[in-house]
Order: sequence, then C-alpha cells, then structure tokens
Amino acid sequence: MKVQTYALKEHYHLQGGELTAYIGEMPFDWQAAAWKRPAVIVVGGGGYAMVSKREVEPVVFQFLAKGFHVFSLCYETAPAVRYPEELLELACAVDFIRKNAEAFTVNPDEIFAVGFSAGGHLCGNLSTDYTQAVEGYGAPLDCKLTGAGLCYPVISDVYGHVGSFVNLTEPFSEEKKQATYNKIRLDEIVCERTSPAFIWSTTNDEIVPVRNAIRYADALAQKGIPFELHIYPQGEHGLSTCDKEINPEKGEYISLAAHWIGACAAFFRRFTQEKF
Repeated sequence: MKVQTYALKEHYHLQGGELTAYIGEMPFDWQAAAWKRPAVIVVGGGGYAMVSKREVEPVVFQFLAKGFHVFSLCYETAPAVRYPEELLELACAVDFIRKNAEAFTVNPDEIFAVGFSAGGHLCGNLSTDYTQAVEGYGAPLDCKLTGAGLCYPVISDVYGHVGSFVNLTEPFSEEKKQATYNKIRLDEIVCERTSPAFIWSTTNDEIVPVRNAIRYADALAQKGIPFELHIYPQGEHGLSTCDKEINPEKGEYISLAAHWIGACAAFFRRFTQEKF
C-alpha cells in the first residue's frame, strides 16, 4: 500500500486542508494495465470545531478492505476558518483526485465521500449542490461527487446541533449568517444536480436527532434522487464503525448498526463500472 499526504493549499487557493491517500498496490500476480478502483474520501465529524480521528482511520481501513482506494481529508475548522473554507477544501480534494486519477489508479467518474455528523453535513453540502463550491472558489473545479455516504449527518440547524452552524458562521453579521444558513440547510437545497446518497442514523441520537436524516431522505425522494436510508433502533451519536474497538463500553446492539459499512459499499457499487 502507498500512503501519502498532500497539502491542498500547495495546489489551490486555500487556507489549509490535508488529503491523505491510501492506495492499494496491484492486487494480481500479473500486470493488468486497465486496473482501476473507485475512490472514497472519508470526512470525520466534530461540529466544525475539530476533526474526529475515530471517524477517519478505522473507516479508511473498512473501505480499503471492500475494494476502494481511500482518501481522508483533514479540513480546517473554527475558529481558524469559517464557511465556505471547509466546503472548498473538500471540493478541491475531489478535483485533486480527479486530476490525478491516473497516478492514483482511480476511475475519475467514481469518486464518493463518506462523512460523519458535521463531516456528513460537509459531504452533503458538496453533494447536494456542488455549484456552490465552484462559485465560492471563483474558478473551475471538477468536484461533483458520484455519491455520498451520510452517517448520522447534520442536515439543518432547524432539527438539531445548532453548534455546527454557529461554528461555520459565528463572526458573521446577522444578515450574512441568515443568508449562509439558507445555503447550508441541505434538505432545502436538494436539486437536479444532487448526487445519490446513502444515509444512516439511530433513533435515540440525542446530539444530531434522527429527523435530520429523515428530512434529507424525504427531500431526495421528492426530487427523484437515488438514495438508501437506514435507521437503527439503538445507538448513541458518534458510533463510527460500530465495533467494540471504537466503542468498548457500548452494548451488543451496536453490531446491528455495523451493517451500515457493507450496505454503504454496496450502494456505491450501484454507480461503478467495476463490479467487485
């Protein structure tokens, strides 16, 4: 496996952002010149105030095992940056992978992102309408996602976890703050450009209420965008891979929610050429 980290601000007009690539070597005993894999970008949560490690590396290894090349994005957070810096960093990460697809042995038409909590909002923000990122960057970016995995995602301040929205906009004037909120309430901006989404949450998530996931799924349904929604009956916020290594004190119920990983990978494969 090749592991390498790229500072995105060395390639784009950004304040930060580090993209780490986990690229599997040729998996055969012979040369296969046309061999490529789909890519998944893993985006941890943290309320836009930090990036949770427990929602990054363990997830990276899960998707590597399922045949994807995987990238993780460590994006800048409050108070160092505010909206739309985080969105631009993810958009540039997609553009960077697509522009270097040959070197990464990635199919440029198969770039997905998986995000958790506020990271789910970030992935959802880009996948709901990528043109916002292009507009905000002020130059062309090839940043449309093939699909997104939204894990207990923040969707709107209306349904819970206002803190994520505050961290994106805290120093803004009230007028600018409200204008920004209107751009980032994801269920309200679903359109024909929105990418397919796999969404999961739990009924008793008290930090990001399950209504976030339901409202986004309903908005996708209304626009005819492909989606898959899983709501598990138990599980606190932040379950990540839902195993005992990440959640040592949790009950056996988390094993049910752990099925999200295989289900998400299968959903992504609906949009790939390689049937693996």
